[in-house]
Amino acid sequence: MDCCVVFGGSGFIGLFFSKFILENDAISKVYVLDNERPDQKFSAYRRNLFEKESRIEYVYADVRKNIQWRPDERVVLIANFAAIHREPGHQDYEYFQTNLLGAENICEFAEQVECNNLIFSSSISPYGPGEEEKTEQSLPVPVTHYGASKLVAEKIHLIWQAKADLDRKLVIVRPGVVFGPGEGGNVSRLIKAVLGRYFFYMANQNTRKAGTYVKELCSAIIWVLDNQDKHGERVSTFNMSMNPGPSIKEYVDTICAVAGVERWVPAVPYKPLLFFSYLIEFLAKPFRINHPFSPVRIRKLIRSNNVAPRYLVDKGYPYNYTLRTAFEDWKKECSEEWD
Repeated sequence: MDCCVVFGGSGFIGLFFSKFILENDAISKVYVLDNERPDQKFSAYRRNLFEKESRIEYVYADVRKNIQWRPDERVVLIANFAAIHREPGHQDYEYFQTNLLGAENICEFAEQVECNNLIFSSSISPYGPGEEEKTEQSLPVPVTHYGASKLVAEKIHLIWQAKADLDRKLVIVRPGVVFGPGEGGNVSRLIKAVLGRYFFYMANQNTRKAGTYVKELCSAIIWVLDNQDKHGERVSTFNMSMNPGPSIKEYVDTICAVAGVERWVPAVPYKPLLFFSYLIEFLAKPFRINHPFSPVRIRKLIRSNNVAPRYLVDKGYPYNYTLRTAFEDWKKECSEEWD
């Protein structure tokens, strides 16, 4: 019996990937390794995703440390989604501590269990922000600790593959913002802000944000892995986004269309809004009050992540979702997140 091991498997992408693998591949068991169970501190949707699938088994693991656990089954695929990624939210050293040590320990685990197929979820953050289009051939110039740690982690995985180049296959995916049911991240906040009437444009209507639906991401990862022999590749690195990445206005208009509402979105000057975000942060921080007006997030809203999925387009990947059909599927699966 063959199994798949998913590190960071309690997370949003990890659980969807585990479910996708069981539904679409000849794998009978998935182990999700994480330092938190999927049924703790997560959305009801994500808990149900875990609890309803008996072929997914949770195993405690801290990827910052050597991984002693071994499954009884033969491991035919390992996926590394383990990461410290939320910005803001962590100390600078934490991104490197988890993302680098995690890469080293997971690659060591792959060697120990003699698994030759490894998937690593990187990020578009290594490219750095900018209005110019970036493809897989663009020079990475990370400007954040998260982006820098992800770029180094890619190199660690590449070293693992190069040690047995003829036998090992590696897929590195660089996704933009990943959204869908149970996400609780940037796009979820955008939906709440638009429907709650507290979203404002800041001369950023045309700012592009590379993004993808979580189900599309899972589909593309396996498609790339399955077609490596066809494309003559042992290592495949690809950007994951809709083509092209939607603009902020396209996100907002599609949210309104799918929710069946009309919203007039006011435009406000960027600098005063940034000033007020600092003021709100100053007042809220001593009381540990969570709020959606972080200065870091405000600055992100005016910066394009104009990343193109050139690899997928050139290789002929058959996209399953548009922005609208992705939002419609999300609303169908988890309508309470659209209320």
